[in-house]
Amino acid sequence: MRVIEASWLDRLGRLCACVVLAVLPLAANAADEDPWEGFNRPVFSFNDTLDTYALKPVAKGYQAVTPQFFEDGVHNVFRNIGDVTNLANNLLQGKVHDAGVDGGRLIFNTTFGLLGFFDVASEMGLQRNDEDFGQTLGAWGLGSGPYLVVPFLGPSSLRDAPAKIPDSFLGPYPYIDHVPTRNVTRAVNVVDTRASLLSAEKMVSGDKYIFVRNAYLQNREFRVKDGEVVDDF
Repeated sequence: MRVIEASWLDRLGRLCACVVLAVLPLAANAADEDPWEGFNRPVFSFNDTLDTYALKPVAKGYQAVTPQFFEDGVHNVFRNIGDVTNLANNLLQGKVHDAGVDGGRLIFNTTFGLLGFFDVASEMGLQRNDEDFGQTLGAWGLGSGPYLVVPFLGPSSLRDAPAKIPDSFLGPYPYIDHVPTRNVTRAVNVVDTRASLLSAEKMVSGDKYIFVRNAYLQNREFRVKDGEVVDDF
């Protein structure tokens, strides 16, 4: 068992190193935050159209027919799964205290919270962190690189897009052999995530592409720097 775990960790470590080496030269040379706007805008329009006519109506229907307590519980389950990613990336960034909080949340929510359906850890004062490998690369000194809109996935950057690959191995999907179960779980996760963003749409104003781009870049900088962002004004 230890040999298998060591082998898995070795492969994950090599994958992380490959991602860093792949994006480092490009990210280092990127001066303009959105030099690929000519590519990004059509992809954004495609994603927005797909969302408007497919994903958003499903998310609204899900919210309409699902009792609030059950919707909150499903959301909590996926957040509990996401705490594995938070824990791993906090360890990679050397944030020992935050990693301890993540570990505590996993233990209490998975056991007393019935696999995370109830967020008992937050009630105990263990507030959730939000980390990913893109933030880890940023903490290691790698710039975000140009803004990038990924088909189906939405706003990202040259650093953050490939960083999703190592994070994907920390989720449940690669380890669910039963294809229907894996697909249904992933679909519910997508719909739950989209439903949680419905209320945020009221904030969008002006050019939607520019609004989303600026919001994404500012949010990522805020997260990478743990809120220690210099005000330009």
